[in-house]
Amino acid sequence: MIGDYAMEGASVVELKSVKAMESGLLDLTIIIPNYNTQELLYQCLQSIYENTCGITFEVFCIDDNSSDGSADMVESFFPQVILVRNRTGQYYAKNNNRGLKESKARYACLLNSDTKLLGNTFQQLVDFMDAHPEAAACGPTLLNPDITVQSCIRRFAGSGTMILQGLNMHKFFPRGKVAREYYSINFDYEKEQVVDSIGTTAYVIRRSTWEQAGMLDERFPHFQVDLAYNLMLKRAGLRVFYTPCAKVIHYGSQSVNQQPKKKIIELHRALADFSDFYNYFGTSWLVKKVVRVALRIRCWIKLLEFQLGSDKRVIKGPGAPPLKRSDLH
Repeated sequence: MIGDYAMEGASVVELKSVKAMESGLLDLTIIIPNYNTQELLYQCLQSIYENTCGITFEVFCIDDNSSDGSADMVESFFPQVILVRNRTGQYYAKNNNRGLKESKARYACLLNSDTKLLGNTFQQLVDFMDAHPEAAACGPTLLNPDITVQSCIRRFAGSGTMILQGLNMHKFFPRGKVAREYYSINFDYEKEQVVDSIGTTAYVIRRSTWEQAGMLDERFPHFQVDLAYNLMLKRAGLRVFYTPCAKVIHYGSQSVNQQPKKKIIELHRALADFSDFYNYFGTSWLVKKVVRVALRIRCWIKLLEFQLGSDKRVIKGPGAPPLKRSDLH
């Protein structure tokens, strides 16, 4: 439990932008799904209200039937937040889509509850989107808790690379084919650029993007949502940007690690569904069947690794924060 919810310095200076006044919309809707991350959610919200100025914004917190008092904390200490209490779990895609549907802003940011803003992040991201009308969406630099850069860029690699990824070849060859072609290990995080896919940890979407191209694919409750959405945008000819203009600390997988075995199974089911729904490896039913069988075998191996290994995290590859002592059991 959080002992002291002191809100010192949490006032917000809201300066109406010319663009927002002209459109009758706010600048930004911040959408935060939450499940049992009370202390991190408090830190996230506090960082928003301490740092954000120069734009008009609203914050939605969509609590997915948490049992740790998260919703009560928000109601008590952040009354300005628009709080939604789900009676049953709706999961990541549906919760974010609800926020998009109710948004009253030009842009929306999908923000994980296990994040912390460094500086006036949201004004910087709104300014970036205003300066880049060709951007359908963008994401900032993500940092690990030790302030090192967190890998968040992925490329849509071919079948050969993905087979090697399934065999964990990136662990044996950290600068090899999988690391380069899927995990973008050679990506320049100092340079603004168009990307194939960026994680939806702190993901800003233009209103015209979700209204015309669509929202998150609710066939994926949690895993593969980001890859599916970025692939949909890419196939529609829309551009997703990475920008180093803003930085966000991301603690990583705080919700999914609460039920690791269940989430390992869900992860592999989502990978198989991604192959099916998006014809990622082709339209052949035989190829899709082979992919499903291979992923089922991979899932069994991952469950065995979890049972026998000391690292109890669901996500362990590039992009996961460095291993902490508390992750070892």
